[in-house]
Amino acid sequence: MPISPKQQLAQRLLGRARALNDAILRLTSRITPTEQQRVLGLTLAVGALCGLVAVSFHASISWCSKAVIERAVALESWHWIAATIIVPTTGAMIVGAAAARFPNVRGSGIPQIKAVYAVSGTRQRLRLRDAAAKFALSTLMIGSGASLGREGPTVQICATVAAACGRVLALSPSNQRRLIPVGAAAGIAAAFNAPIAAVTFVIEELVGALDTTVLSGVVIAAALAAVVEHSVLGEHTVFVVPHEYGLTHASSLLVFGLLGIAAGLSSHAFSKGLLSSRKAFRDATRLPGFLKPAIGGLVTGCLAAGMLASFGVRGVEGGGYDTISLALGGKLAAGAMVALFLAKGCATMIGYSSGGVGGIFAPTLFVGSMLGGLFGYADMWLLNHADAQLGAFALVGMGAFFAGVIRAPITSVLIIFEMTGSYRLVLPLMIANTVAYVVARRMGRESIYEALLDQDGVRLPLGRSAGSTLTTLSTRSAMTTDVTTLAVDMTVVEALSEVSALSFSSFPVVAPDGTLQGIITEGRLRRLAAEGEGEVRLGDQARLREYLHTGQTLRDALSAMSRLGVRQMVVVEETDRTRLAGILSMSDVMRAALAAEPGPESRATSTPLFHRSR
Repeated sequence: MPISPKQQLAQRLLGRARALNDAILRLTSRITPTEQQRVLGLTLAVGALCGLVAVSFHASISWCSKAVIERAVALESWHWIAATIIVPTTGAMIVGAAAARFPNVRGSGIPQIKAVYAVSGTRQRLRLRDAAAKFALSTLMIGSGASLGREGPTVQICATVAAACGRVLALSPSNQRRLIPVGAAAGIAAAFNAPIAAVTFVIEELVGALDTTVLSGVVIAAALAAVVEHSVLGEHTVFVVPHEYGLTHASSLLVFGLLGIAAGLSSHAFSKGLLSSRKAFRDATRLPGFLKPAIGGLVTGCLAAGMLASFGVRGVEGGGYDTISLALGGKLAAGAMVALFLAKGCATMIGYSSGGVGGIFAPTLFVGSMLGGLFGYADMWLLNHADAQLGAFALVGMGAFFAGVIRAPITSVLIIFEMTGSYRLVLPLMIANTVAYVVARRMGRESIYEALLDQDGVRLPLGRSAGSTLTTLSTRSAMTTDVTTLAVDMTVVEALSEVSALSFSSFPVVAPDGTLQGIITEGRLRRLAAEGEGEVRLGDQARLREYLHTGQTLRDALSAMSRLGVRQMVVVEETDRTRLAGILSMSDVMRAALAAEPGPESRATSTPLFHRSR
């Protein structure tokens, strides 16, 4: 069958891309002989590159906002009302239609990254085409007025770019995985101009523990991304605080504590409302997919037009940073704050749950600032304090509501400091944030990101209660036995051809009699081919330094994986250590632990990590 001109062009471009990749691999092998050196160099490059990507993303949203929603709101007569409603609706409808081809771009992006890092390997889900689609669709969605934020998409885009860089340099799967939080931290640092908070957020929310093998890379990348952001956009805080607030009255601490309680309760209500409306949209199967985001856009447009007509204030559409600055300056009336608190919360819940492409970081800060401002008015009316502290309560409210929704209490304090440059409200901020976190956690243990993943059927490993279960389960009970193997007499080129269509990264090498010779990674195969060793036999390259056997427990397996810094290991027969029994991955361990828990909701279906060769 003849090949069309488009196919010929695609093949030529693919061939040139592979040749360029081989050249890069040869160059990096000469400059950085060891993988540890390549990881360090790539960490530096990822920090700078993600800083540039984040700045470009934010600039594109700003340009789109000025070209679309800003023009709509600026129209004269009654035309601005119609345009303010039509523009977000149309933008969301276009995004909904385009997102049907890229299902991984919907929502914030942080839950997707969290799941990939915790459960599976980077090769299966983090694709550059998704990052490119996220860039374009988030720009259109937020730029046309959706009540969503840019920060979550920035994290997904930068983490995907970091993982792609690891694949280009053919790093090991474990090191490719370590680059995910590196890219995420760089994205947050550039998005919020907050490198310290970026580090703590990645540790608290993404990594989940103080992993020293990840921490150094995260710190370096966050610092470099912030330097790039400062170099391009200048040194400035995200929000302008007219003067540095402080605790002027000790009696206000009681009001700050009450603010924490209110933030905890309202953040729980916000999370539940978002999850409930998301489920309702998913259950509405008769409604075309592209119309669901349009409903979110319609609700946002109507609320935005209503707020502007009734109170003369904006902020429902987009991130609302300018309106937050007004609240921090104490320039919003109490009635407007009540209306904005309700309208922004509703618009964000519907806009996100209907399938919008954007995050909830900025809307969370917005809603919190309005709530805090209301308590500032209460402090002024009830305790006869001056109105000069209204902005202080708005600032504390931002952190408290953020702590209740995101469940990252340390980050919630640091991010407010870095975004505002105000450090004199340490005590009120810590009191309110801690109270909000405790109240919200008592009402529901999961953060919003974990709840979203749970709603998608993704359960993250591993709770403290699973420890006793792991000591009773063997590796045989959890391992994958349907495994792709490579023949020992295969050449590197033949092996690459065999595995090119597979999305996995490590393959057992076996002799004709079934004896296990070792493991070889797809990255190692690519590097050998780039160095001109394509005719080398796999038997000369496969290595088996560490393995598990079928008699070991899953706790033993997790301990070995943690010690080696890997996510999967080969399993051999306990009675014959030369015989391959299967492959055990971290996701296999998680599924086995969940299946052993009581209750049907905890049971997960097994998805093989490897597939048998045909």
